Amino acid sequence: MQSLVEAIKREGRVLPGGFLKVDGLVNHQLHPALTREMGETFARHFAPLAPTKVLTIEVSGIAPAIMTAAELGVPMVYARKKKPLTMSEQVYTAQSVSRTKGGTVDLFVSSEYLGPQDRVVVIDDFLASGGTLRSLSQIIADSGATLLGLGCVIEKEFEGGRQHLADLNVPIHTLANIVRMSEEEGIVVQAGR
Repeated sequence: MQSLVEAIKREGRVLPGGFLKVDGLVNHQLHPALTREMGETFARHFAPLAPTKVLTIEVSGIAPAIMTAAELGVPMVYARKKKPLTMSEQVYTAQSVSRTKGGTVDLFVSSEYLGPQDRVVVIDDFLASGGTLRSLSQIIADSGATLLGLGCVIEKEFEGGRQHLADLNVPIHTLANIVRMSEEEGIVVQAGR
């Protein structure tokens, strides 16, 4: 998605420790027109698979996921990082390692909103090592739903997440691909794949 690539070139920064700061585009501030275009792009890619649900994780995945779900005309469900008292007794859970949070995160999805009848596309903000997407795919498997595909706004190609998820045998679609990045060189980004 060329508009996203250009926005990353303009606003993205590499922080110490190998973190990509795109808070002004994805993680803290959102541009509605850009986010809508993300949803439209994902929907065009995944619509032929006839999904019935879009699944993401709170918080940064919600905006592109809801735009995708709106374009597809299906509900969006997000995995919670803390189980609220109001969540049903039967929940699907998984753990995910978060580099930005510096630890393990528990994920919860209620059985009320995900089950064997569902055909699911996962939309998230980043594909790096693939750990979060692996955890969400486990929740989908545990629910009996069918995983149709994975979509991520930004892929950090050099972290190998796509290869880590290859055994899921589903299409992986990204909107921007970080080929490499460093504090010295900056960000080398191209359209996703």
